[in-house]
Amino acid sequence: MAHTHSHSHHHDHSHTVAPEHVNRAFVAGIALNFLFVIIEAAVGLYIGSLSLLSDAGHNLADVGTLGLSLLAFRLLKVRSNKKFTYGYRKTTVLAALFNAFILLVSIGAIIYESAHRLFHPEPLPGKTIAIVAGIGIVVNFSTAILFLKGKEKDINVKSAYMHLMADALVSAAMVIGGIIISFTNWFWLDPVLGIGVAVVILVGTWRLMQDSLRLSLDGVPRDINLEEVKEAALKVKGVKGVHHVHVWAMSTTENAMTAHFILENGVTPEKEKEIKHELRHQMEHMHINHLTAETERENVGCAEKDC
Repeated sequence: MAHTHSHSHHHDHSHTVAPEHVNRAFVAGIALNFLFVIIEAAVGLYIGSLSLLSDAGHNLADVGTLGLSLLAFRLLKVRSNKKFTYGYRKTTVLAALFNAFILLVSIGAIIYESAHRLFHPEPLPGKTIAIVAGIGIVVNFSTAILFLKGKEKDINVKSAYMHLMADALVSAAMVIGGIIISFTNWFWLDPVLGIGVAVVILVGTWRLMQDSLRLSLDGVPRDINLEEVKEAALKVKGVKGVHHVHVWAMSTTENAMTAHFILENGVTPEKEKEIKHELRHQMEHMHINHLTAETERENVGCAEKDC
């Protein structure tokens, strides 16, 4: 069976996040959140607030995951070599998966601590907690805004955005709880708010975990529909069929595809080049940046059901 092989590369920058923007966002997020961790931990130790110390530990874990995400984006620029022919693009997917896992662990820790404090409430200086948590809202929300631009284009950026917004929600709940506690001495309110916030975070984190796990297993990215990909290929004049279609994520911003395309019998070599060019163009619109295409002629037998 005769095959011709074409490997087409194209970087569609409309579907990626500018590295400079990503680097600035991560560096700012790491610096601001680490500074807040120091302040929150110091105040927590001074007044003996377990909730502030727990939140400081949670924020410190977020600083670590932000650092991991930044490292992954730096590795994205490393050239491929003989041992890693794709370079280190996949580290962005692994970082997103790890970040989702850490966020789920953090949710578990929040629920566990909140449940414990619900049955064993302790006197808390509500006003002090509200002030420190208010600072946390400003720090986390302002940092999250830096990731707003690219959160729907890259799950690694989305995970960072969700981490920061989750922290802002936790801080907001602590502000509300602190204010109410300072007036009512309802110390049980703090763990109740903590459980409510954890449930809200869990809803968003679950999808993030699914997306990152799918990409780490080379599954089809969520924003790509295989049937639509095949339909787009069949719209190209001269293409009679497509099979052996495989689509996967090379990184959180780049998708790749391999496929066999069946061409009409009368297609000349020059026409075949035009068809491949149009196929590449069609795949770009489907968010596929790298296309490897093998071509076959219509009169060559094919056992695939979608030939």
